[in-house]
Amino acid sequence: MADKKQEQFYSPPPKMGKWEGFKKFLWNSETSQCLGRTGASWAKILFFYIIFYAVLTGFFAAMLAVFYQTLEVDKPKWTLDNGMIGSNPGLGFRPMPPEANVESTLIWYESSKPDNYKYWVEETARFLKSYDDLPKKNHVNCSFENLPPEGKVCGIETHSFAPCTEEQNFGYHVARPCIFLKLNKIYNWVPEIYNDSKGLPAEMPTDLKQHIKEKQSLRPNETGVVWVSCEGENPADIENIKSRDYYPRMGFPHFYFPFKNIEGYVPPIVAVQFTVETGVLINIECKAWARNIHHDRSERRGSVHFELMVD
Repeated sequence: MADKKQEQFYSPPPKMGKWEGFKKFLWNSETSQCLGRTGASWAKILFFYIIFYAVLTGFFAAMLAVFYQTLEVDKPKWTLDNGMIGSNPGLGFRPMPPEANVESTLIWYESSKPDNYKYWVEETARFLKSYDDLPKKNHVNCSFENLPPEGKVCGIETHSFAPCTEEQNFGYHVARPCIFLKLNKIYNWVPEIYNDSKGLPAEMPTDLKQHIKEKQSLRPNETGVVWVSCEGENPADIENIKSRDYYPRMGFPHFYFPFKNIEGYVPPIVAVQFTVETGVLINIECKAWARNIHHDRSERRGSVHFELMVD
């Protein structure tokens, strides 16, 4: 009798086909199991995961709440030398080459073919339109005598860049292209201006030194500027640049600084119109000049490089 019971205990399960076995896995009427678990077992595991993920969500929510308590909405926590950006602004230029040549800094076109320079004109116009489309809230008209009050920012009139205007194709059709420069924004950075012609650095270009001296003697109130210069990088490049004209002035006025993330703020821009030797590739380096702007060509600190070729 005992042997018979033992044989029944160790007897293998009945053989079933794949479909029958799958249906029994979905619902076993003999043991009241669904997917291999009873209702009580499913209730326990569901309750466990609800508690587990609720605690996990609450933990991360608490950590984020504590983290955001250390931040300010309108300014970065770490600024200037304490931040990753640092306190040495760089320069940017527009128009940029097409996205297909994202790593290129070459501006190359044929001045006799409108379809050829059309992209550069449209890209420059798009850049200036982005300034016009910005909200004018908090904008005031600024000058060297009329500084912006607290909580206000200086606006920019894009017509002040004449002859670098869309109506004149930004000079591309006459082989005198206009390149726009802008200084990168750094929160709370204040430039230390070169407004004394006696303390100018030796490496500053001669024509810029002369310009500062003239401003110092004729209009000393207009020397509060982060100066800008554009030069050929090599002796051959210098020879192939016939002239450069800066609009509206040879730098960025001090009343645009510091950047404090006030709504409506626009970074100042300078248009540089180049007259160059045609059919020659010219390497150009533009620099921003202030006592607290340091130049490093390898890291492009305080400067920007691009190539210009007009056929």
